[in-house]
Amino acid sequence: MSRIGNLPIIIPSGVTVEVSGHKLVVNGPKGILGMKVAQEIKVEIENNLIRVKRKNDQKRVKALHGLTRNLIANMIEGVTEGWTKFLELQGVGFRAQSSGDKLTLSVGYSHPVEIVAPPGINFEVSDNTKIKVSGIDKQLVGQVAANIKAIKPPDVYKGKGIRMMGEYIRKKLGKTGKIGVGAGVVGAK
Repeated sequence: MSRIGNLPIIIPSGVTVEVSGHKLVVNGPKGILGMKVAQEIKVEIENNLIRVKRKNDQKRVKALHGLTRNLIANMIEGVTEGWTKFLELQGVGFRAQSSGDKLTLSVGYSHPVEIVAPPGINFEVSDNTKIKVSGIDKQLVGQVAANIKAIKPPDVYKGKGIRMMGEYIRKKLGKTGKIGVGAGVVGAK
């Protein structure tokens, strides 16, 4: 029995959810999101509650049960509050600028790197080193943040690069000089 899949989802005021066949559409104050529901999953709406039910107890269907419930809950939270990811730049001379739907990064390359925001994503830069990626689609916000981080991943020796806010990078020591190794006594017999 899926504990997550059986939890009902409360529809907040100002949000409408429509199910037609296997297509689910969530409309809220921040926008509209839609998804296709698997055939083995049934979505029922009654009295501002959404209940997700499965048709059989196969392993795949059990996995889809909880997944579908969480995807719907994330869509509802996205159209009401939105999703955000925070990134930070670490390194001397590393900076970011946003203008309109473009994000320009200077991260140690010979040229600035420009990123154009996909539809539904907004960039905000504060202190030239902190980037806020926001939008209504949780998966898209996370993917865009991961793509930005992949431009200059954190270096394990110096810690320079783009990282998620609060992410801890475990640093390596690097080369250490070992005393006594390779330094034989000259002329000893």
